Amino acid sequence: ITIPHPPYSPDLAPTDYHLFRSLSNDLRDKRFDDESDVKTELVKFFDEKSQDFYGRGIMSLPERWQQVIDSNGKYISEN
Repeated sequence: ITIPHPPYSPDLAPTDYHLFRSLSNDLRDKRFDDESDVKTELVKFFDEKSQDFYGRGIMSLPERWQQVIDSNGKYISEN
């Protein structure tokens, strides 16, 4: 059996729903004077994340897949 799905879905990409959501929240309302400040903040963000943080993103994939199947491929909104 083949499950039809779009070639790309932000619901299924752990970088989109887990990593970049966290990064977006971290950067919210921050202002930077130059590119160097942005790079420094990004390095700090990634350095502060534990292995567990990244593991949770990967380990949540089966649940995300099931949610996409249950919603017939519709976008999964986050609460």
